[in-house]
Amino acid sequence: MSQEKLGDALGLTFQQVQKYERGANRVGASRLYDLSRVLDVPVSYFFEEFGEALPSPNGNGEATSDPYHANPMMKRETLELVRAYLRISDPQIKRRVFELTKALASAYPGEVETAEPGS
Repeated sequence: MSQEKLGDALGLTFQQVQKYERGANRVGASRLYDLSRVLDVPVSYFFEEFGEALPSPNGNGEATSDPYHANPMMKRETLELVRAYLRISDPQIKRRVFELTKALASAYPGEVETAEPGS
């Protein structure tokens, strides 16, 4: 989704969206909620780096498991990987990346879903 389309959906200019993206403007709770609705993701999507257990909303201190994180297709990392793959214009390189990814996944079964990038 372009910054312009996102801005239109939120009632903002694309320049305002750019400021949010760069971190020049603080993203408040209501704006985060609006973003989650427009992008059709749960609000927890924006807090992925904080781990699987999130504090419960009732404030009792008990951690709850977020079902969103159980689906690797909903992770930001997966989305970024797919977007990067789709930007590859050379079909031969695209196929090699695809084959490399499959080979890595079969070489390390079980580790792919739990490994963090760069670790």
